[in-house]
Amino acid sequence: MAPTPAAPPPAMGTREWLLLLVLSLLWGGSFFFAKIAVTEWPPLAVVLARVALAAAVLHVAVRALGLTMAVGGRMWLAFFGMGLLNNLIPFGLIFWGQTQIGAGLAAILNATTPVFGVVVAHLFGSNEKATPLKIAGVLAGVVGVAILMGPDVISGLGNALLPQLACLAAALSYGFAGLYGRRFRELPPLVTATGQLSATTIMTLPLVLLLAPPWLLPFPSRAAIGALVGLALLSTALAYVIFFQIMRRAGGSNAMLVTFLVPVSAILLGVGLLGEALLPRHFLGMAAIFLGLALIDGRLFQRRKGAHPKESRT
Repeated sequence: MAPTPAAPPPAMGTREWLLLLVLSLLWGGSFFFAKIAVTEWPPLAVVLARVALAAAVLHVAVRALGLTMAVGGRMWLAFFGMGLLNNLIPFGLIFWGQTQIGAGLAAILNATTPVFGVVVAHLFGSNEKATPLKIAGVLAGVVGVAILMGPDVISGLGNALLPQLACLAAALSYGFAGLYGRRFRELPPLVTATGQLSATTIMTLPLVLLLAPPWLLPFPSRAAIGALVGLALLSTALAYVIFFQIMRRAGGSNAMLVTFLVPVSAILLGVGLLGEALLPRHFLGMAAIFLGLALIDGRLFQRRKGAHPKESRT
């Protein structure tokens, strides 16, 4: 009996690239929102507010759309695993890191996520093996993010070692989450997002009661309340529905490519909303990032070689 052929590696189609761009805009604001919030509340309290409010909103959406969270005990156990890897660990580490380093440096460290995602998928996955093009693309993306963020941010890499290591550990956790998330492909993305955020809320609540009791926290300012709401509704609830849609169709390591685009979105939002100027290094950094994404996608280079690209989902 012939062995069953391995499933083809998941690919990014036009729809997935567009969703990735939207997701980068939503997550581009998360570092800004978090930086405001952690100036008034401890990191774990911000994590709880973020995931609890997002979970509550998504539960309403699940019920409104006629879906169900009755997916079985095994799947709920998996939600707790995903919540740990994709929310509790990275959110806590990044928010704690942002109490001591800037949002820009946190973003550039977070942009190492695709590096860890490619390594984890190659070592532990079955159909997302690293290729020379993908490795070159990841390296080009990291270089592009470094150029985009500029020498002032990069110069801070030598200071505050522990917060920086915390952000890198968060990126590693995201890498494992990308692999772990494959088990949710049969579920609607809204159900998956709701389940993992609900599980994270349950895990985070006792930690907050023990380490940062809510009755001892100061009442947040209007700016902090706005940041928490934006962080929960835009950068978490809506963002995770899109994230799991991409993961379901294109795989975990492809979904993690969004961290390359987050700094680009942050720069462009600053230009469009705040009137900030585009510098030459911004164009150079964006060019390197887009080259990296093209290398990872691979279809452009297949066409240049005369190969027949695999049919993509649109």
